[in-house]
Amino acid sequence: MAATRRIILVRHGQTDWNVERRIQGGGSNPPLNDTGRRQAQNIARRLASETVGAIYSTPLQRGRDTARAIAQHHGLEVHTEPALREIEAGQLEGVTLAELGHHFSKLLVSYDGDKLEYTRAPGGETLPEVQQRGWGVVQRLAAANPDGTLVLVSHYFVILSIICAVLELPLVQVNRLRMDTGSISIVSLNGGQARLELFNDTAPAL
Repeated sequence: MAATRRIILVRHGQTDWNVERRIQGGGSNPPLNDTGRRQAQNIARRLASETVGAIYSTPLQRGRDTARAIAQHHGLEVHTEPALREIEAGQLEGVTLAELGHHFSKLLVSYDGDKLEYTRAPGGETLPEVQQRGWGVVQRLAAANPDGTLVLVSHYFVILSIICAVLELPLVQVNRLRMDTGSISIVSLNGGQARLELFNDTAPAL
């Protein structure tokens, strides 16, 4: 019988771009702000008692700094995983949602009559492309790290696309989900079965 793998998905802490409601994709690299650093430390304390086998992070600074805070409690190296980077927003990097006129996720889904289409910002990625690499890296890293809980530090669209894969939800449902900075979600894998154990948990450490 296959062993159950526990995978903790961490969304990085807050940046000033989050506060300013700027599109912050894979091509932008703002650091954590003071709130984000506090969120990273809270996550680190939350996960201090976990038996963590490995920690992987997006290459973007806001994720790496969150991952390093977690790693300090476990004496582990943070492995950089390019597939965990945020969706590429292309020419819309840095544009505010006020300038865009709606939430970025609504730009990624459109209808031609009754036909659903996944679109991209100029020079960017589609949600299915993000899900393919995000869900793919979860499965690959889970197979490569059989011991202990796996911690993956990533971003809004990557984590939500992974959760849609776990729940077998169409990606259009991303528009109905919200996930905070500095949050924890947990999935478990057992053979071909995947379960969502926790979603968008921002509770303070005890």
